Amino acid sequence: MQHSNSLLALTVASMITAGTAAAHAAEAPEGKEKCTGIVKAGMNDCGTSQHACSGMAKTDNDPEEWIYLPKGTCNKITDGKVKS
Repeated sequence: MQHSNSLLALTVASMITAGTAAAHAAEAPEGKEKCTGIVKAGMNDCGTSQHACSGMAKTDNDPEEWIYLPKGTCNKITDGKVKS
């Protein structure tokens, strides 16, 4: 029984750590912005509601997929939208 409790505690701790890392990953680096709608398939920078990893975009120009660009660049690109 003690082994099961230890395993459960480790699992919960791992989930909390992963959640914290995901929250930090959601913030754009300084001088960058998230730009949606312009990403080529397989070239996205991070996850969406459909997947959790970079490089998993299945189609070009998916409005949910995004990449980091220097601030002020996204609005200069056709169909580019800054994700807040």
